[in-house]
Amino acid sequence: MTDQVKGREPTAKGQGNGTKADLRDRLLDFAANCLKLSSRLARTAPGRYVAGQLMRASASVGANYEEARGAERRPDFVHKLQLALKEAKEAHYWLRLVARSGLLPGEAIAALAAEADVLVRIPAKSVVTAKGRR
Repeated sequence: MTDQVKGREPTAKGQGNGTKADLRDRLLDFAANCLKLSSRLARTAPGRYVAGQLMRASASVGANYEEARGAERRPDFVHKLQLALKEAKEAHYWLRLVARSGLLPGEAIAALAAEADVLVRIPAKSVVTAKGRR
């Protein structure tokens, strides 16, 4: 899980060889890695609660990004991208909570939390750009 994330540099469209397909794959990998991490959480009430929230938020990032790509009008595109951003921030929060609460060791989630941080920045910049082109 973390080997895939550790070897990646932040790329967005226009940086290096980053493409939209790369972001789609990154979002899919992120959600899959969050699912795997969630299965490692203890079967306690807090573990189940956080796992459910993390799974929903991380999977929703990519789903909303896919919706944005299919938008017919710019306002719909911006709205869906903002939803992806909101869910990315939420997933990042749940990962930080896992580390802070000791549900898993911090080093177990460090690379995934770093990827979440990057996946917050990419749609944030895209929202700013899309709003500026009105």
